[in-house]
Amino acid sequence: MGGVRGDLLAHLQSGITTVCRCWAVTRRDGEVLGFTDHDGPLAFEGVQFRADTGMSAARLQQATGLSVDNSETMGALSDASLREADIEAGRYDGAGVRCWLVNWADVSARQLMFAGTIGELRRGNGAFHAELRGLSEALGRPVGRVYQKPCTAVLGDAACGFERLREGYFSLRAVEAVSERRVFRFEAMTGFAEGWFGFGTLEALSGAALGLKGQVKRDFFEGETRVIELWHPMRAAIAVGDEIRLVAGCDKRLGTCREKFNNILNFQGFPDLPGDSWLAVQPQSAGQTGGGSRRS
Repeated sequence: MGGVRGDLLAHLQSGITTVCRCWAVTRRDGEVLGFTDHDGPLAFEGVQFRADTGMSAARLQQATGLSVDNSETMGALSDASLREADIEAGRYDGAGVRCWLVNWADVSARQLMFAGTIGELRRGNGAFHAELRGLSEALGRPVGRVYQKPCTAVLGDAACGFERLREGYFSLRAVEAVSERRVFRFEAMTGFAEGWFGFGTLEALSGAALGLKGQVKRDFFEGETRVIELWHPMRAAIAVGDEIRLVAGCDKRLGTCREKFNNILNFQGFPDLPGDSWLAVQPQSAGQTGGGSRRS
């Protein structure tokens, strides 16, 4: 974030300082939480920073160039701040983090010292340890186009361009029966073909799992009962009566894109790529040898 400057620099050079650290955590659902290691609450930039969290910085490592900045913070789990249930549900996975050095006697004298995301987060015995990763960490991720037969887009993203919540492609329902947070059963759920929601999503709209999503593994019938089975259990408790939204899924095949979604112009795969066996095929010893297509 650069060197300390301005009013905060003048304050530090005075020899008598009143400084602390403040953190703002922005979860992926948009909720912003503020924490400080000062003994009283502070407020700036529209964020209230709580002092009853026991949160403190263990270490901070920053470097110039493209080296990844790393830090670690620790604190106490409590219902008023960070709850173990929210961490278990993954609500803080990849959350954005900003850290300031602040003059608590005059919060206008402050310096942003760190910006990044939460990496590994450990919790237990009433406490948590969070690894913080700098913004340059994203530059180390491999990117690029993959050439393969199936579509590489995610249903509804910019490359796909399909509106996931279009009429006929989702269903709003209340949970009727659920086991292991993973298998859901619905009576008389008609209007959608069997398998329509396979590879789709189940999104919780109320209850303890509010905002969480699960990936659908199978969508099938057992007699008159429709069964929606997820790949993994929901990461928070989900109960009978909770509102959910089922969204149709895509298996990445050309035929599905054309027939189910009518979105063939945005198909991002290469269905005519030859396989490895074609590359290793032996020359023919007889037949047509005019140099024409092997497919004729």
